[in-house]
Amino acid sequence: MEYRELGSTGLKVSRMCFGVLTVGPLQANMPVSMGAGVIRYALECGVNFMDTAQYYQTYPYIRHALKGYNGEALIASKSYAYTREMMREAVEEAQRELNRDVIDIFLLHEQESALTIKGHWEAYEYLLECKQKGIIRAAGISTHTVAGVRAAAEIPDIDVIHPLYNINGLGIADGTVTEMGEAIADAARAGKGIYGMKSLGGGNLLTDFEQAFAFVLENNNLDSIAVGMQTKEEVDVNTRLFSGQKVPDTLKQKVSSIPRRLHIESWCTGCGKCCERCSSGAIHVVDGRAEVNRDVCCLCGYCSPVCKEFCIKVI
Repeated sequence: MEYRELGSTGLKVSRMCFGVLTVGPLQANMPVSMGAGVIRYALECGVNFMDTAQYYQTYPYIRHALKGYNGEALIASKSYAYTREMMREAVEEAQRELNRDVIDIFLLHEQESALTIKGHWEAYEYLLECKQKGIIRAAGISTHTVAGVRAAAEIPDIDVIHPLYNINGLGIADGTVTEMGEAIADAARAGKGIYGMKSLGGGNLLTDFEQAFAFVLENNNLDSIAVGMQTKEEVDVNTRLFSGQKVPDTLKQKVSSIPRRLHIESWCTGCGKCCERCSSGAIHVVDGRAEVNRDVCCLCGYCSPVCKEFCIKVI
């Protein structure tokens, strides 16, 4: 596994980051011991970096995976907090649930522009205080927009940017993949640590995952790339690809044959909350029931928690 410095943070991260969203309640909803087993296997294969969030409800998986593990394990978390008190609670929750005094990286979750960063600045100032006290080691934002990357690149107090980036530009809310690549390059020149997300477009690019991974790996401005995994076989394939090793055809076929889709149960009431939550514009209410445009959906699973009837799943 290749390791790189994450911008100017002093943190040395594996080129592949484990995106823990996929094992948790918003997606596979795996039993904690099972999901933790996949994470632990990735750690033992050389992955030293994990990405999670307060919203994902996956802290128990990471905590369980790290029991008895003596190697280095760096954790990035995120929160939608916009006040000092909300961010204090978010950081303390991460410390408590992960059983860690120090959280390596903490981000404002899903920032869209300079305006949204400004609106969350009270919470971000608390992260800066935590950084001064050694409670976190680096702070920054995650974003699905070109505008978010460009805004963060201009703010000296932002250390890390976690942008959406894939070969087809799936999920980029305000521009093309070329524009996102240019924004990432500018941010890298500004000294920001950058680790990408949704390199497989939330699963939509699985049929040609080698080309999709090759595209993001060719971008040297990405210090690391978060990849969601649910099986040890996926870990085997991805760690081989990220390490420049050949992947046996039998293993590739086994992994690529696993289908995933956003499923909406028949008891949907058509309340529209999922439509409001979907930043990709992939869900619409038709004849009193939510329907998904599978060509647009990036399978992030963010719509699921707002459904009071619990009828939305990534399967």
